[in-house]
Amino acid sequence: AGWLTEYSLSVDNLFIFIIIMASFNVPKVYQQQALLVGIVLALVFRGIFIALGAVAIEQFSWMFYIFGAFLVYTAIRLARDTEHDDDADNFVVRFAKTYLNTTDKWDGLKLYVKEGSKRLMTPMFLVIVALGTTDLLFALDSIPAIYGLTREPYIVFTANLFALMGLRQLYFLLGDLLNRLVYLSQGLAFILLFIGVKLILHALHENELPFINGGEGLPVPEIPTLLSLAVIILTLFLTMVASLIKTRSVDKG
Repeated sequence: AGWLTEYSLSVDNLFIFIIIMASFNVPKVYQQQALLVGIVLALVFRGIFIALGAVAIEQFSWMFYIFGAFLVYTAIRLARDTEHDDDADNFVVRFAKTYLNTTDKWDGLKLYVKEGSKRLMTPMFLVIVALGTTDLLFALDSIPAIYGLTREPYIVFTANLFALMGLRQLYFLLGDLLNRLVYLSQGLAFILLFIGVKLILHALHENELPFINGGEGLPVPEIPTLLSLAVIILTLFLTMVASLIKTRSVDKG
């Protein structure tokens, strides 16, 4: 269930990856290597997030309230995002362009080149920075989501590892097909909303906040992992079918 959640959320990342590759005009021969380096960086950052999340949950059970509320908020925001018009030039990339010496010339996979006494950052450097930092932002959604399914840091990290490595294959296999998944944002939003509610119910069940029921747990139902898995699979299936029916009718029209 954890892997499937991370993998489905990672599909949304591919829209942004495609935008980044197109914005920087990355030569096709270099795209796979750039994507791999960006994914490795993202995995390092996610490992840090996972460790911090595990410590926070272990020490403060009320963190589930925050995780749950954040996922509900993210679900609402994602449901409204149907265009995937994110800008590849995020703050970190703009900072690098402004304060670092850069060049527009590609030199294979090199991150920097020397011109005289100056060291200039290549477009490949900016691409990798954009990929790594963008995926880091996605981790803010996916890490709380998987902690709603399991509290085992090893499972959380392994699920993220397989999901991120699977992005390389998805990027080159799906390509144009992603544009046909018109209801992807709504499907992922429902999954995040479901897991957010699951987290809040879990927090209420193990409540330790003194201003809620005197610090005692509430007799609320908890959603088992198998039910979560069934909901995720059904949601993804319906999202895919509805998207393909919609795009097919548009093509015929």
